[in-house]
Amino acid sequence: MAEKMILLGNEAIARGAYEAGVKVSAAYPGTPSTEISEAIAKYKEVYAEWSPNEKVAAEVAIGASMAGVRSMCSMKHVGVNVAADPLFTAAYAGVGGGMVVVAADDPGMYSSQNEQDSRMVARSAMIPVLEPSDSSEAKEFMKFAFDLSEKYDTPVMVRSTTRLSHSQGIVELEERTEKEPFPYERNTEKYVMMPANAIKRHLVVEQRMKNLAADADTLPLNRAEYRDLSVGFITSGIPYQYVREAMPKASVLKLGMVHPLPRKLIEEFAAKVERLYIFEELEPVIEEQVKSWGILKAVGKELFTVQGEYSANMIRQRVPECGKRGQPEVSGETARGRQGDSTALLAPAKVPARPPILCPGCPHRSVYSVLNRLKLHAAGDIGCYTLGAVPPLSVVDTTICMGSSISTLHGMEKARGKEYIRNWVAVIGDSTFMHTGINSLMNMVYNQSCGTVVILDNSTTGMTGHQDHAATGRTLMGEVVPAINITKLCRSLGIEHVYEISAFDLEGLEEAFRRETHRDAVSVIITKAPCVLLKGVSFPDKCVPISEKCKKCGACLRPGCPALTKNEDGTVSIDETMCNGCGLCMKLCRFDAIEVQPR
Repeated sequence: MAEKMILLGNEAIARGAYEAGVKVSAAYPGTPSTEISEAIAKYKEVYAEWSPNEKVAAEVAIGASMAGVRSMCSMKHVGVNVAADPLFTAAYAGVGGGMVVVAADDPGMYSSQNEQDSRMVARSAMIPVLEPSDSSEAKEFMKFAFDLSEKYDTPVMVRSTTRLSHSQGIVELEERTEKEPFPYERNTEKYVMMPANAIKRHLVVEQRMKNLAADADTLPLNRAEYRDLSVGFITSGIPYQYVREAMPKASVLKLGMVHPLPRKLIEEFAAKVERLYIFEELEPVIEEQVKSWGILKAVGKELFTVQGEYSANMIRQRVPECGKRGQPEVSGETARGRQGDSTALLAPAKVPARPPILCPGCPHRSVYSVLNRLKLHAAGDIGCYTLGAVPPLSVVDTTICMGSSISTLHGMEKARGKEYIRNWVAVIGDSTFMHTGINSLMNMVYNQSCGTVVILDNSTTGMTGHQDHAATGRTLMGEVVPAINITKLCRSLGIEHVYEISAFDLEGLEEAFRRETHRDAVSVIITKAPCVLLKGVSFPDKCVPISEKCKKCGACLRPGCPALTKNEDGTVSIDETMCNGCGLCMKLCRFDAIEVQPR
């Protein structure tokens, strides 16, 4: 009997790639996709890497495919934007060995700055999209995707969402199928995308999509489940599970390939059911195509929002046939409507707010406390340090995307001049700097800007769970390698004023910020202290309040460390189970009412 395991959707995706014989995997960590690469790195037959960014990861996978082996790259939805340049052209070039792009969308924006739909990117790039509904399908769809890629000479996207990536299911494990590399044959018309060749390849791509669309009707990934014909749903991915939960007797057309769509299968299904609903999260990708074929009885976004994550309760509340069948009305959630329509589908749950906060002892808090005291504004970036935007620190004023902080500061300087940015800095993490911050810093130097860039170096990619990068000295596969020296790298760009300083040196930080923000040149301040959650980081000390010395001024509370609590009498308590002895509160106290003691 085959072995079975309970796997996360992401682990199942990795397992499917492994069983399919993938040889090369490249990625940049981004929630909800991160665990795919962490899981696949455990298979010794697969070379797996953290690339500097998603564009590079896609190019690594493309190169491996051209060399004749099966390859993959994984990223969250905003990473697809970064990878779009090579991905769109890879669709023209086609593949050697099968190539799969895993895109993990984030309906509900649990850890993202926007809520885009990767199906729309894939449709524009003209590559097919598969969408599994559970962990078992995630594994099988990955295997099918590699076969599909090689059969149709195209990259294939497997789309996941947060709910699938981070939910668990039973997966049947199978043996790995080793694939012999395809022999390399020089073919410049296929692989060299100069205009004359690309024009010809565009014709190939269009014909390929027509062939895929014609074959979609017979693909085993798409299936019609006929039950009660009075109501039917067209759906895919995780929303399929909600349909089956809320209306188990309804007929369902479950789409495993969501681009291109199986037109004949859809038309047959629509003709057999009396009432037709299209239940898809985010954009009306399926709905618009179905209605363009004249199937106007289909009901989709008239009832279901384009914003946020779906649920079985949404069906119970909005689909009349569900109520008629005696389904219970379930309260406890709200879905938002299109373009600010805040119509409540269900009553909001009454639960305590739990806003994210920086960890006790986080070095970012120390840096931000100084910026706050100096009343400096920060152009922010993507990472834990984005939390510097909220009270009590309230330092970060802008956050757009990976690497944007430096470019944003540069744009401000070019728009308003040097004096305008005297009270501004750009803040960026070490991993994000390696991702795309380097390019932005080069641009500041090249275009003769001025401004202060603060690189918050905590020796990891903290936001996504402490992955390594090119400046940490360790690869995804655990190899110890030379670490990129960020200080030397910045100086190599021609920046004269580059400084390293401890993130907890408050006096040094204040002096550096005052000096550098008034310099008529580009300057870089690298604040160094490891993330408090890194393995191997120990905390031998703790901070202890001395109540009799406390003047109840609240200075120690201003950075918002969760280990500190204000007592009813105005004094302060420190939870020693949370405190790691960083000493920030002690340094802020002018009355020696806090001291650091050994644990």
